[in-house]
Amino acid sequence: MSETSDDRLLGGRVLLRQPVRGFRAGLDAVLLAAFVPAAPGQRVLEAGCGSGAVFLCLAARVPGLSVTAIEREAAMAALARGNAAANGVAAEVIEGDVATVRGMAPCDHAFANPPYWPGGTPPPGAVRRAATHEGGAGLAQWAGFLAASLRAGGTASLVLPAARFDAGVAALRAAGCGSVTLLPVAPRAGAPAKRVLVRARRGGRGPARLLAPLVLHAADGAFTAAAQAVLRDGAALEA
Repeated sequence: MSETSDDRLLGGRVLLRQPVRGFRAGLDAVLLAAFVPAAPGQRVLEAGCGSGAVFLCLAARVPGLSVTAIEREAAMAALARGNAAANGVAAEVIEGDVATVRGMAPCDHAFANPPYWPGGTPPPGAVRRAATHEGGAGLAQWAGFLAASLRAGGTASLVLPAARFDAGVAALRAAGCGSVTLLPVAPRAGAPAKRVLVRARRGGRGPARLLAPLVLHAADGAFTAAAQAVLRDGAALEA
């Protein structure tokens, strides 16, 4: 990874150094951070943190978190450590894979932006494909890793393509997490959702909830007020 750029999230509150080419953080990271119902002083875990965008946005909204993150790409893990230091976030970033890392300290909330689609192991150096295609660990393993790291009653949250919401819900339930909450994210009013945010509670037995969609863009293409509140102002999404 030879070139990086210094970018800003949450209206400039978060500094993010990330690769110029390959996998770059976008809306998904900010939305996932807003969906995690963390409270000050709690312990959180991110699986597959990349350069750290999700846990940095979460820490900017919720003070005093104890943050642990897992990242299998050495270069991305190094960026995440540097970004945590630059933003004054006390985060432990562990280089490892969700398929093999064990023995994590119990946490209150765990979350991930897992690979989008099933597929083979990417060739060496293909960081973007590695970040978007399931290789060594499938979606069930991601959900299992998050669930195994949770205290009883803790939450596991995922951001997924809309076409994968059923697989995400099934994986979380198979891992022992219930009381599912699903938030669709639509590009504009009346359009099908392209992303979904899914959250489940370890040991939860309550009914599933389907929330009203978060609409990102108005008719003129500008962000809606609801989207701006999350993306620029760091507001939480409905818990």
